[in-house]
This record gives sequence, structure tokens and C-alpha cells, in this order.
Amino acid sequence: MAVKIRLTRMGDKKSPFYRIVVTDSRKARDGAYIEKLGTFNPLVAPAEIKLDKERTQVWLNNGAQPTETARTILVSEGLLKPMAKRAPKTDKKKKESK
Repeated sequence: MAVKIRLTRMGDKKSPFYRIVVTDSRKARDGAYIEKLGTFNPLVAPAEIKLDKERTQVWLNNGAQPTETARTILVSEGLLKPMAKRAPKTDKKKKESK
């Protein structure tokens, strides 16, 4: 079972907030989840993040993979290191013709 840390959408139309949850990667976005780790409210400035850091670290140590959006939240909270930026790919054909 591939376990992911990801966001589930809550709230009303045009006023979303998100739960940060641990779930099976095959489940629907707003489907059943294993554990709720916290919440994320992007509508306030700055964005409000409430996160159980201990439980999140336990899940990361057990192999749960965060989605890209969840990863940025975890990096901002200091639980993960930022990923190294990749160099853009160069096209060999264009490089040779110049």
C-alpha cells in the first residue's frame, strides 16, 4: 500500500481550506483517510498552517510520500529540506546547430 501525505479540500464554494492527511494513494482526493495531521487555510495572509509535527515525522520516517503541495507546506514548517532545483534540459540538436 503506497501511503501519501496530501491535502483534502474542505469548506464552502470559493472559500476552501484543506486538511493535511495520510491516505492510501489509490483513494479519492476527499475520500477516507488513515490519519489527520493538520489543517491549511490559504485564504488568510499569511496562510495559516496547523500541523502535528510529531505525527507527521513518524509518518515520514515510515515511508509516507508527500505530494508536491504537501511537500512545500512541510518544507515551510521545517520538517523537510527543500529539494534541489534541477537544471533545465538542453536540446542537443539546437545546441549543435548554433
